[in-house]
Amino acid sequence: MAANKSKKKMMTMRTRRSLEGVMFISPWIIGAALFFIFPLVISIRLSFSNLVSVAGFQMEFIGIDNYKYLIQTSTTYVPNFLAEVKDTAINTPITLVFSLIIAMLINKDIKGRGFFRTAFFLPVLLGTGYVMQQLLENGMSNVVSVPDSILMAIGPTFSTIVSDFLIRITEVLWKSGVQIILFLAGLQGISGSLYEASRVDGATEWENFWKITLPLISPIILLNFIYTMIDSFTDSGNQIISDIEHCFENGALARGAAMGWLYFAFTFIVCLLALFIMSRLTFNQGER
Repeated sequence: MAANKSKKKMMTMRTRRSLEGVMFISPWIIGAALFFIFPLVISIRLSFSNLVSVAGFQMEFIGIDNYKYLIQTSTTYVPNFLAEVKDTAINTPITLVFSLIIAMLINKDIKGRGFFRTAFFLPVLLGTGYVMQQLLENGMSNVVSVPDSILMAIGPTFSTIVSDFLIRITEVLWKSGVQIILFLAGLQGISGSLYEASRVDGATEWENFWKITLPLISPIILLNFIYTMIDSFTDSGNQIISDIEHCFENGALARGAAMGWLYFAFTFIVCLLALFIMSRLTFNQGER
């Protein structure tokens, strides 16, 4: 009887939390229904059509010809697509590991903690759109660099590897602000009594990390994982995004729509798979 009451109470709390979540996102739902549903439907139709006339947006249905062109005929789409997938696969784990390490360091009682928090979050304040693109194009990607004399001494092959590595690290440094803040919030939500009890039992810092810290921030890891992937796939320097914009600027609306929907479908499937796999590994304190 007590178990049934506890179960009903838990379901009531879950229902209440779900309703609260729906209430908070209801402005976005209403805005999407009013301003985005119709353009999305037109965009889907456009990807399967040929634009006959811009006046009145007259379209002629041609099936999957636009998608066939991108996959079979285009010499740039598939290579650019694979390059962006590769970059995302490399940058995502590096960004997560780096963000978690920085968040753990900032979470400790050190001098200048507020300064470091601001410094790592500064790129987010500056912006990630046009401002970010201009900074990268004007030398921001070379903030972490090696003197030319050293690069010449190690040879062209190793210098290319080192330069690519440093550019990637610079991008990771620049794009880790949100992840660090989220990890920091998760770390500060862990009760200090858990660590005190484990130290009394003789646990080391390494054991505390694997047995306490990592399980309790696993929901934040999942959130950051999804956010980092989407941020990478939609980055201002993403070549696929640039190609889509180029198509629309040059009047190839149907081909640009097909390019966008193909890219969106892949991103959506990858995020769903990541959510499905990682949610099974996520520790939910309220259910265990």
